[in-house]
Amino acid sequence: MMSTVSLRSRKWAVLELVIIIALALVPLFATFPYRVNIFLSWEGAYRLSSGQVPYKDFGTPLGYGYWIIPALFFKLLGPQMITLVKAQVFINIIAGLSFRSIMKSLGVAPGVRLLSVLVFVLSYSFSNFWPWYNHTVIVYELVALSFLLKSFFAEKRLYQYIHMAAAALFVFLSVFTKQDGGGLALMLCLALLAYNSLETRRWWDVPVFLGMFAVIAAIFIVPLMPGFAYWFNHGQAPHNSRLALNDFTDEIMGNSNWIKAYVILVVLCLVAQVKNWGSWIHQRREVLFALVTLGILGEAAIFQVTSYTPPDNNIFFHSFAFAFIAAGLCDLLKVQINSGKPLLLATVLVLFWWSGSWWKYIGRYTDRLFPVKEEVATDNGQHENVVSRRNFMVNLDTTDVPVSTWVFSDLKVFHGIYMPSSTVDGINRVLALPVVKEKKEAIKVLNMTELTPLAAAMPYKEETGPDFPLWYHLGVGMFNRQLATFKEKVAQQHYDLVLYEYAPTLNNFFPWALRDDLKAHYQQVDTFLAPRRPANATIEVYIRK
Repeated sequence: MMSTVSLRSRKWAVLELVIIIALALVPLFATFPYRVNIFLSWEGAYRLSSGQVPYKDFGTPLGYGYWIIPALFFKLLGPQMITLVKAQVFINIIAGLSFRSIMKSLGVAPGVRLLSVLVFVLSYSFSNFWPWYNHTVIVYELVALSFLLKSFFAEKRLYQYIHMAAAALFVFLSVFTKQDGGGLALMLCLALLAYNSLETRRWWDVPVFLGMFAVIAAIFIVPLMPGFAYWFNHGQAPHNSRLALNDFTDEIMGNSNWIKAYVILVVLCLVAQVKNWGSWIHQRREVLFALVTLGILGEAAIFQVTSYTPPDNNIFFHSFAFAFIAAGLCDLLKVQINSGKPLLLATVLVLFWWSGSWWKYIGRYTDRLFPVKEEVATDNGQHENVVSRRNFMVNLDTTDVPVSTWVFSDLKVFHGIYMPSSTVDGINRVLALPVVKEKKEAIKVLNMTELTPLAAAMPYKEETGPDFPLWYHLGVGMFNRQLATFKEKVAQQHYDLVLYEYAPTLNNFFPWALRDDLKAHYQQVDTFLAPRRPANATIEVYIRK
């Protein structure tokens, strides 16, 4: 007969899994506007799923860990844009399960753990519908931390090393997704390993972990040589970090209020709880909990500077800080958080705290039930001018295209994704061009736009080579050597069709210098809006003269 403890444990597990999985599945029942920068997620996943090899068939200034899961989903479900959303559902479930595993390994009480999982999902996962490297890098880190902590408390030596090897693999994938977040993940893991080794006298754990990491890195990297040097922009300028000390001091000291507040509260909890520091330092789970929490807060403070877009990509720290502070307060105040009423009240408070993540969906219905007039009087005093928070500023931007007016495309690759009607009509005109219909898949296309899925919609064979950039942001995804190659090909009219996105407010997001060459050597036959807000970019269509 199953014990009462086992039944209770299963109850908590079911509740936590329901939160993680149910909220992760919500995007499957929605449609989405075309996401800014999502072209990069699609392009990398499409090339990988087509059998292309990074650093041999295309160059990229970061590893390909970011595209592994989306590429697998493309292989299984097809390269539609909406498949990226389905891949992110899976990523969010993995993230939630990993966070839950970390909390379990650290011995967090079931009630606090349940609330922390809810905070994690609402604050970090629920708003991430699309794969993005600044999110995936943290997910791999969470998986690594979950395995590493399991290795600390595994009873059998074999299981310790199996879990440690898995941790090394996912730390490497974190580095191989984005070097800043992955490097911070590696340092946090090494710090935890160092403490655990001192406490358990398992002196070989750190060198064994580093050895595993090195072997895994070699297995991934050696087959990619010599093209792998593209990651480091080898052999050409610029060779700088694109960061300055002031970037860190300005952001951390001038902003970062949540992080600083959490650090203060964590320190206060420690001071209030710990009576004897000499004995506390040997309480492994408690010390590891503090190290993980402070390490995550420190990582978030740095990550927000090194990975500054989107601006909220570092909010993974909320759930860790909440878990530590809530556990400390429940212990100090003797709150029976595992019982019904306190847990229910705490759940309501958490939902209220993070209402911004779910209210926007309910708000759509309240706006319909209680419509608000936003009129501005322009009739020479015949009616009173009413000023409110909704209309105190007058929008004079005549180029704006509200998302409410965006439409769907009939193309399969864009199923479930809506765009400005100008974009949809422009795509249809491109597909109707005589050169597209005559040359079909033999057409040579240079697609320097955010509409990378046209490779599958048209379709056309993508250009490849170890020095061919995966994306065209000058100084980030490509450099002057690649620009010179494109300029030469344009001068020679190598391409049958060129799609170029002109984004004057984004620093060489697509290289401005190439536009002059296109004007000189090609004929512009069309222009339409790029699928972004604000509507500050246009797509220009060029064919041979």
